[in-house]
Amino acid sequence: MPSIHLKPFMTSALLALTATGVLVALAGCGPHVKDRGPISTNGPTASPTGTPDATDTALAERYHRSGGIQDVYGIQYRSESGAPFIIVWTHNPDESSAPFETIRNGVPKFLAGEEHVSLAKGYQLYVIGPTGALLHRWDMRP
Repeated sequence: MPSIHLKPFMTSALLALTATGVLVALAGCGPHVKDRGPISTNGPTASPTGTPDATDTALAERYHRSGGIQDVYGIQYRSESGAPFIIVWTHNPDESSAPFETIRNGVPKFLAGEEHVSLAKGYQLYVIGPTGALLHRWDMRP
C-alpha cells in the first residue's frame, strides 16, 4: 500500500478537523441533531426553571382576560434570536395531550395577537407543571 505524504499545512488542518470532531462528540451535538433541547441555563435557549416573577404572572392575567385557560399562572417570552422562547407555568399536573394542545394553540396565538410578538421565525414553547418539572417542550422553529 502506498504511503500518503502530507504537507505541513495539511497535517495541521487534519488535526484541527479531528479536534473539532472530538469536541462535537463530547458536547453531544452536531449537524445531524435538530432539537436536543436546551443545554444551558442562560440566554434564549435556557432550560426553564424556577417560578414566574411578577411580570410573568401579569402576562398570564392578560392571557386570562383574553379568554385563556385559568390553569396558566405565568407566561414569559424572549425574542433575542428572532424565534421567541416561551415558558408557560401551569397549575395543571396533567401531562396528557389535551391540556397541552390548549396551551400550545392558545398562548402563541395570544402573544402574536395581543402582545405583538412575531412568530415569523417559529418559536420554542416550554410548559412547566406545578412541581417545577418540565411537562412539554414544543419546537416550531424551521
